[in-house]
Amino acid sequence: MAGPMTITAEEINCLIHAYFQDSGFQHSAFTLRMEGRLDNSHHIKKHIPRGELVELLSKALLYSEVEAHWKEEGLATNCKNSFSLLDHHVCSFDSDEQPHRPAQPNGGPTLALVGDAKSKRKSVTPSSEDGHVEKRPRRDDEDSESAMAVDGTPKTTPKEVKSLVELQPSFTEGVTKKHKTKGAILPKSEAVSVLRAHKSEVFVASWNPASPGSLITGARDATIMYWNIPTNSQDGSLVSSLLPTTKISLTDSEKADLTSLDWNKDGTLVAIGSLDSVLRICNASGETYMIDGHHKGPIFAAKFSPSGRWIVTASLDNTSCVWDVKDKRLHRQYRNHGEACCLDVDWIDDSIFVSSGGDCLAHIVSLSGTKPIQTLRGHTAELNMVKCNPSRTRLISGSEDATARIWNLELILVDKTPTPVVLKGHTKCLTSVKWCPYTASETHELVATASFDMTARLWDSVTGDCLRVLTDHTKPVYSLSFSPEGFQLATGGGDGYLQLYDVKTGDKVWSWSAGARLGIFEIDWKKWGDVSRVALATEHRAVVVVDPTKLLGIQKAT
Repeated sequence: MAGPMTITAEEINCLIHAYFQDSGFQHSAFTLRMEGRLDNSHHIKKHIPRGELVELLSKALLYSEVEAHWKEEGLATNCKNSFSLLDHHVCSFDSDEQPHRPAQPNGGPTLALVGDAKSKRKSVTPSSEDGHVEKRPRRDDEDSESAMAVDGTPKTTPKEVKSLVELQPSFTEGVTKKHKTKGAILPKSEAVSVLRAHKSEVFVASWNPASPGSLITGARDATIMYWNIPTNSQDGSLVSSLLPTTKISLTDSEKADLTSLDWNKDGTLVAIGSLDSVLRICNASGETYMIDGHHKGPIFAAKFSPSGRWIVTASLDNTSCVWDVKDKRLHRQYRNHGEACCLDVDWIDDSIFVSSGGDCLAHIVSLSGTKPIQTLRGHTAELNMVKCNPSRTRLISGSEDATARIWNLELILVDKTPTPVVLKGHTKCLTSVKWCPYTASETHELVATASFDMTARLWDSVTGDCLRVLTDHTKPVYSLSFSPEGFQLATGGGDGYLQLYDVKTGDKVWSWSAGARLGIFEIDWKKWGDVSRVALATEHRAVVVVDPTKLLGIQKAT
C-alpha cells in the first residue's frame, strides 16, 4: 500500500518560484531561489508546467466549492453567491428553489458542477524535455484566465487553433472582431518555414543587417544558433529542412536564458545578453570576440551604439555598463537607479544613452560623466522599456503602469524638461513598444504598443491620439514589428498567433497560428534590397521564417 501523501516546503517553494517566473516577477523569483536554497533541491530541475500553481489552487477551490455545497441528500447546484480563494463563502438560495439536488435512485449523488466540465480545465501545457521553464514573458493574466472557470463562465477560445506538430499557416476569413481579413489567400505553408533544432523555448531572434538571410537565434538552454536562410527558395518545405550552420552552447549554467541579441551596423559583431550575467560578443561566424563577467546579475539588454564603438548593458544588479568594443574593456559602470534594477537601455547618439529601471525613472547619461544629465519622471510603476525613434530625436518609454510616454530629446538635451505626450488606453502593463520606420510627408510619426490586456495599439506620437486598437489576440501580446517600409504591423502573442495588419486602415491582412498556448516571444522583420523576411522566436522550440513576398495583398510592404 502506498504511504501517506506528503507535501514539503521545498516543493511549495519550487511551485511559487515557477509562478514568479511565469508572472515576470524576476526579483521575487531570484530572492526566493537564493533564500530557499533552491539550487540545492532536485525539484528545481523538474519540469513544472506553466500555470501549475494556478491549476492546483483552482482544483482546491473546486473541492472547497463541492465541500461547501454538499448537503445530506446531494449537491446543491443553485447557490447564487460566487466562490473565491480569499473570501469566506456563505450560500444564498432563492426562497422558491430547493437548496440541493436529491440523491439518485442508486444512492450515488451526481456532482453536477456549475458550467460545462470542459470550461473547468485549462489547455494542456506543452511539456519540456529538459527541465523547468524559467525565463518567459509574464503570464499571470494569461494563466488565471485560462485556468478552471469556477464560476462556470468559459474562456473565449482562439479562432482555429492548430497543433505545432503541423505548424501550418491558418487563414481567418470574414470579420474577426473589429477587423476584416483581406488578401493573403495562398496554398498551405508556401510562405512559412519552420526550423526545428533548438531543444528549449526560443526567446530571441535577430537578422544580420548586412547579410541577406543570415539569422541568429537564442534559447532558454543558453544555445545560440546561426542560420543561413535561402533568399531565392520557392519552396518553404526546403527551408524547413535546414540545419543551423553554427551551434554554440554558451555555458553549462542552468540559469542562462538568452535575453538579448543586437548586431552592430555592419553585421560583423553581435552582442549577447543572458541571465548568467555574462556579456558576450561573437562575430558573424559564431567565433567569440569578447567575454566579460563584470555584471553580478542577469543582463536584460545589450545594445551597440550607432557607430558600433560602444555597447551599453542593463542588469538586475541595479547597474548599466558601457563597454569599449575595440579595446574589449569596461569603460564605466553606472548605478543611477539606486537599489532598483536597470531594465532597458538605448542610445540617443554615440556618446549619450538612456536607461530605465524599477525606480519608475528614465535617466539620460553621458559617457563623459557618471551622473544623469537629465531624469525623466512621471511613470508610476516599473519602466520596462525605452526606445528612440529612427532619427533619435524622440523617445518612447513603456511601463507597468499601462501607459507609454513620448519625450522630446531635442529639448531635453538643451537642459529643458518638456511635458511628455502620454499614451493612455491600455488596461494592463506594456510588453513592447516600436516606432514606425517610415513617416509620410506632412504626417506625424506613428508608434505601436503591445500589452497584457491582449491588444496592440497604434498611436499618433505627436497628439497622443489612439488611431487603432487591434483586438484579435486572445492572450497577452508579447511582440511587435513594423514592416521595413512601415506599411504593415506584425504582432505575436501568447495565443500562438501571428497577426499582420495594414497600418493605414487597421485591417488584418494575414493570420497564422503556431498552436494553442505556444507563444510567439519575438518578431524580427528585415529587408535587404528586394528580399524581405520575418523571423519568429516561439515557445515550442521552433524558429519560424515567413516570406512576406508570397502573401497576396501585402507585397508593397516588402
